[in-house]
Amino acid sequence: MKYIVVLGDGMADRPIDKIGGITPLEYADTPVMDKLAAMSEVGLSANIPAGMKPGSDTANLAVLGYNPEKYYTGRSPLEALSIGVDMEDTDIAIRCNIVTLSDDGRAYEEKKIIDHSSGEISTGEAAELIEAVKRELQDDIYQYYVGTSYRHLTIWKNGTVKELTPPHDILGKVIGDYLPDDEKLTTFMKRSYDILNNHPINIERAKKGLNKANSIWFWGAGTKPALDLFEDKYGKKGAMISAVDLLKGIAVGTGMTNIIVDGADGTLETNYEGKAEAAVKAVSEDGFDYVYVHVEAPDEMGHQGSLENKIKAIEYLDSRVIKPIYDKLTDSGIEFRMLILPDHPTPIAVRTHTSDPVPYMIYDSTKKFSHDINYNERQAEETGRIFENGYELMSYFISK
Repeated sequence: MKYIVVLGDGMADRPIDKIGGITPLEYADTPVMDKLAAMSEVGLSANIPAGMKPGSDTANLAVLGYNPEKYYTGRSPLEALSIGVDMEDTDIAIRCNIVTLSDDGRAYEEKKIIDHSSGEISTGEAAELIEAVKRELQDDIYQYYVGTSYRHLTIWKNGTVKELTPPHDILGKVIGDYLPDDEKLTTFMKRSYDILNNHPINIERAKKGLNKANSIWFWGAGTKPALDLFEDKYGKKGAMISAVDLLKGIAVGTGMTNIIVDGADGTLETNYEGKAEAAVKAVSEDGFDYVYVHVEAPDEMGHQGSLENKIKAIEYLDSRVIKPIYDKLTDSGIEFRMLILPDHPTPIAVRTHTSDPVPYMIYDSTKKFSHDINYNERQAEETGRIFENGYELMSYFISK
């Protein structure tokens, strides 16, 4: 038996009046997911433990079967694993986004945060900007590392975990009330604006009508993680397919193999087909028992508040990832189970994550259900099935 997880990050949502009081998942044209739902177990999974913040870090740990209350030490330390930073026990890792602040002549504290991703800036452009920040701000205590797109990393030697606000939680708001409660970190953010706002890359971006990547933003602080190995936990040799450092870092920490797909960049235009092909190859040719296919696009579109593109991202997931995986494994005669779900909702209305339970679907090529159901939040809730502790779903999926 082979095991495939297809995770549409942030895919779940809430009913939206503009599309008739249903969710993007319910509205989207998803013939493959709906076909599979009629042959699958469908229900809800509560991936965010009570009292913990809803994030892709805690939620994906839960989906992988790691209780966030036990294993979570912060988001950035997981990303540090992906980047290859060898953290000391006394280091603090901090996510260092490159964001878009309003370019309006106001004092830094009076600016608004326009875009948490600087228009999904390319990694090449972002790397140049982080290098410019690094030349001015790095010292023996604060060190900067290039990540992917707008997502980068700062290591604070002998630092302290601070409560820091995720930029996607305050889109459109004046930033003054959300700056770090640490003078040094706030000073770095202010200085980064002076370094970046008129950087040649941002001058060119402005000419093209693109959002400037004109400030760093610190959040997601944490300490060095310690995760159990996935193969020891489940007896399965696992692989991760993702474009984002967070998921790659979780893979490193759990001893899974990161499979890199050319053109997979975490955007709406990512290489969906490449991810599907890599997943099939992993379990059919390369000796893996388990593969986790992570697609970031629905979450990014939720943060952007783009209903049209979130629907498109869900439809792409259906037609360009799930369909080829299902078709090729079915044609091959390999026995397999496929778990399809989001990690958390990213509702269009709020443009950030929520803790609502998410719909899951387990398809088993050897044990098919037969019922009249589609895959969406409403019908998943109507089944009455729910994993109150989402981290228990993975053991159920593998041992089912």
